[in-house]
Amino acid sequence: EFAVEPSLPFSSKNGRVDSEDRRSRHCPYLDTINSVSSFAGRGLKSHAYIHSVQFSHHVFLNLHTLKFYCLPDNYEIIDSSLEDITYVLKPTFTKQQIANLDKQAKLSRAYDGTTYLPGIVGLNNIKANDYANAVLQALSNVPPLRNYFLEEDNYKNIKRPPGDIMFLLVQRFGELMRKLWNPRNFKAHVSPHEMLQAVVLCSKKTFQITKQGDGVDFLSWFLNALHSALGGTKKKKKTIVTDVFQGSMRIFTKKLPHPDLPAEEKEQLLHNDEYQETMVESTFMYLTLDLPTAPLYKDEKEQLIIPQVPLFNILAKFNGITEKEYKTYKENFLKRFQLTKLPPYLIFCIKRFTKNNFFVEKNPTIVNFPITNVDLREYLSEEVQAVHKNTTYDLIANIVHDGKPSEGSYRIHVLHHGTGKWYELQDLQVTDILPQMITLSEAYIQIWKRRDNDETNQQGA
Repeated sequence: EFAVEPSLPFSSKNGRVDSEDRRSRHCPYLDTINSVSSFAGRGLKSHAYIHSVQFSHHVFLNLHTLKFYCLPDNYEIIDSSLEDITYVLKPTFTKQQIANLDKQAKLSRAYDGTTYLPGIVGLNNIKANDYANAVLQALSNVPPLRNYFLEEDNYKNIKRPPGDIMFLLVQRFGELMRKLWNPRNFKAHVSPHEMLQAVVLCSKKTFQITKQGDGVDFLSWFLNALHSALGGTKKKKKTIVTDVFQGSMRIFTKKLPHPDLPAEEKEQLLHNDEYQETMVESTFMYLTLDLPTAPLYKDEKEQLIIPQVPLFNILAKFNGITEKEYKTYKENFLKRFQLTKLPPYLIFCIKRFTKNNFFVEKNPTIVNFPITNVDLREYLSEEVQAVHKNTTYDLIANIVHDGKPSEGSYRIHVLHHGTGKWYELQDLQVTDILPQMITLSEAYIQIWKRRDNDETNQQGA
């Protein structure tokens, strides 16, 4: 058995570690490793020491130093056959390996014999964390974000205030990225447990492992929390998160007179300054697309008809012309939106859920979308169109919510850039999927990649 010791206390009979005890030598027990346990310490009274004597389990690893020891003799083992174990615990990537990730179509073989594509890897659903798994898997397939977090040197020296826990999110996300893309995994799936523990802690239990959460709420919180933990600010200081996902828009707002007022009074009010249209520039990390209200009529067989809507219909919200009414407790406003900057990766959140006083309703409308070649030029203001060379996007990730609002489940479709093929991931399950099947699902969150410098579509569709 191979046992893990998280800490390093040691006491010999005289309280000191003898240099003879520390010397490296060949260990006769290496061939006996077949499973993993966890124990603290290495001293005479430690659990690890007692375990080694009682059960004849002799090989121990310190998780902080990644050094191996043989107990009860207490000497360090140096043997190249152990490198696979340390690499799984702490995978590292060279710049060259990172640059080649999206050119590779080669399957990796896990140590349990299964084959997998690095990056297209299942995540355990510990209890009810599939909403977070789907978002984390989507983000792990956004190349510039992934590449940044694969290389710890990019963020390990960022200064944070004393006692700040939010940087834990950055560290855990980096560790998860490296495990998901590790070509030498023991198994063809990865546990997100440490990442999710950091989420529970840093969100003050807003997002939990044991209770189903909302994918859009989690995505929004996670991106903002990552940006902030990396030292980003609302306006001036950018990070990898804003470099990848942040766009900008103009929001035009016009206050409306109360609908119960007489027509003449309404007319009068519209001349007041308070009722004139105002415009603000605003940044965004994702665009919320509103679905038309789903009709309740049934067909002849008494089956509810699931309506469909083209993607471009719901994108019209951002054409600078379409007006939408927003109601607050006291006032009504008309708003229209016009995009002024398109990010390299654009996130759409399709608004499926409406919260009422007593319950949450889900809109099942299917959005018809092409998975490649979506041109968003017409949603940019005219003066911006001239400077925005590239406005065409291809889909790279599609998160789906199935079932009822409160008890449904999440799955995700991701494009593997190296093979040009699409895969469906649902917790530990990974299956390939035809591109035309993706558009039949109740899409909830989508990530689109902008084509730059005359790139052509690489997808196998």
